[in-house]
Amino acid sequence: MTGNLLRVQQHRWIMKLTGIHHLTAISAAIRENHRFYTQTLGMRLVKRSVNQDDVSAYHLFYADAKGSPGTDLTFFDWPVPRERRGTRSIIRTCLRVNGEAALKWWVQRFDEKGVPHSEMFERDGRLTLRFEDPEGQRLALVDDGGAGDPPTAWARSPVPKEHQIRGLGPIVISIPTLTPTDTLLTRVFNMCMARECPHPDNPGTRVHVFEMGGGGPHAELHVAVQPDLPMVGQGAGGVHHVAFRTPDVNYDAWAERLTEFDVPNSGKVDRYWFRSLYVREPNGVLFEIATDGPGFAVDEDPATLGEHVVLPPFLEAHRPQILANLKPID
Repeated sequence: MTGNLLRVQQHRWIMKLTGIHHLTAISAAIRENHRFYTQTLGMRLVKRSVNQDDVSAYHLFYADAKGSPGTDLTFFDWPVPRERRGTRSIIRTCLRVNGEAALKWWVQRFDEKGVPHSEMFERDGRLTLRFEDPEGQRLALVDDGGAGDPPTAWARSPVPKEHQIRGLGPIVISIPTLTPTDTLLTRVFNMCMARECPHPDNPGTRVHVFEMGGGGPHAELHVAVQPDLPMVGQGAGGVHHVAFRTPDVNYDAWAERLTEFDVPNSGKVDRYWFRSLYVREPNGVLFEIATDGPGFAVDEDPATLGEHVVLPPFLEAHRPQILANLKPID
């Protein structure tokens, strides 16, 4: 066995992704988006920045009080039409809360705020409440039973501490054919296909549950196989990509692993608050592997996260031009 193949085998058993890191979606109404996620959902804006590949657009990060890995729901501010829903896409983002009492509290809050939502129902053994944001972003609150890293509650949230959103997961994607995606997830990403469950809208559609690390709702990717759907048309109210967590120490090894398996990828990308690798899986969904560190407090006082536009060092020289093109959101 060659040295490269030996390293592949060793990494297969040693390296594990540990859960969902963040999810990035698209908004064409960023001011209203900011209001909904901070005032209605009670999440904290922990980083107010720009898309590093398109500095004309905001990149906003909503999370727990610290911006802990696994709690970030982020948005690109792009003036695009609404998403045309279809397969080869991320179709629902689940946000975790703890306990049935929390879900009942959210039913009442959504009713008071006029947020359309489903009834509470059980999906894959967990109580779930589906809803959408004002642009049609498909979301759900899921009772995680206290699983995952304990989040840091935001003291200034309009949502009581015990009912605040605890983080992301599971994430649901739709693809037309399972085999090539399964190969990437299990052989390269070292995920485990744990079980199947029916799709809540179509019991005949099977949803395959892939686990990262030790599993749990914060570390699951749910894959719905839907060959009869049209292909997605990406747009506002849709999702751009989902990122999976890795400890910082494994980042270089993941870059090596993608190369060893001949997986087309972005190469190493330093986002300053974390480091990334991007992979478009065989059915077209964009995945990212992202490090836990260094975190959002590397360039801001934790007490004032998200209050001012922050740029990574390589964009600071362009600050006046960048700010001149951004619209107010407060």
